[in-house]
Amino acid sequence: MTKSHSGITDLNLLRVFLAISDLRSLTAAGERLGLTQPAVSHALRRLRGLFDDPLFVRTPSGMVPTDAALRLHAPLTQAFEIINGAVQQLAKFDPATTTRVFRVSMSDMSEYFFLPPLLSMLDRTARGIRIEIANVSVDSVSAAMRSGEIDLALGYVPGLDSGCVSRTLFFDEHVCVVRAGHPLRKLKPTKEDLAGLRYVYASTNATGHRMVEQWLEELNLRRDIVLRLPHFVVAPEIVQNTDLAVIFPRSIAQRFNRNKSFRILPLPFSLPPIEIQVHCHAQFSADPGIAWLVDAIYDMFHQADPPEGAERMRKSPAVGKTGKAKRA
Repeated sequence: MTKSHSGITDLNLLRVFLAISDLRSLTAAGERLGLTQPAVSHALRRLRGLFDDPLFVRTPSGMVPTDAALRLHAPLTQAFEIINGAVQQLAKFDPATTTRVFRVSMSDMSEYFFLPPLLSMLDRTARGIRIEIANVSVDSVSAAMRSGEIDLALGYVPGLDSGCVSRTLFFDEHVCVVRAGHPLRKLKPTKEDLAGLRYVYASTNATGHRMVEQWLEELNLRRDIVLRLPHFVVAPEIVQNTDLAVIFPRSIAQRFNRNKSFRILPLPFSLPPIEIQVHCHAQFSADPGIAWLVDAIYDMFHQADPPEGAERMRKSPAVGKTGKAKRA
């Protein structure tokens, strides 16, 4: 890199660099930044000319950074953190008058649990705020928050990097749900009782739910699945009108059981609890709007006491080093 870089005054070029570096894809970088792929390609050509280096090489597995790009990534990220911090120090936020749009990542189950009360609160106190739900894969949440693509993440999001700030709202667990008049009358069914039921399998993009499904398989709980659904929203009505059962997070089960049409049964296994949190990135944590929304969500949904055994299980989870659930 022998050229002078004093002419790099367009910060958007450097945003393109960081997006490609994070996502290893021109298409994905364009989606993050709201740019077309030709616009991203043009920006990359300009960056290559400015730095006199290819920066990223196309391979079957994506755009691989060169040594020069790897050296640039850390100082450019730090520079944007300084810029964002300076802007946040002077920014003002009034929830009663703002028209700000917040982008939030959450699963479909989290949408069902969080959005109705959250939007009810905003409708009363902050009517100008708009919420956009972003579909971000778990392994991309850290980068998306760091880049400002999303402001917050809600739910169970394991594996976030050290730059993320998380506040625990509550601990969730999975339960078996049947209709109130179901023939199975036990308050605490055994593994054999559960194996004798017929089930609805409701698909979801919730990470915690997928993990529990994996643990149940490892515990060799064989289920007779009568219906497989690509979503979960219709499952309660089906269960309410049949003798079928479904395994759901307790938070979701309690939300749709407000009319006491169901019985919520504990699973006879020691599974790790699912820690539900609100997450943001440290470089935006001083943003007064993000700070206000994090506090509002925490005040609305924080449960002071974890469910019985949650702290014990968190310290000594029912999974071994391989991640497999231990048999009860």
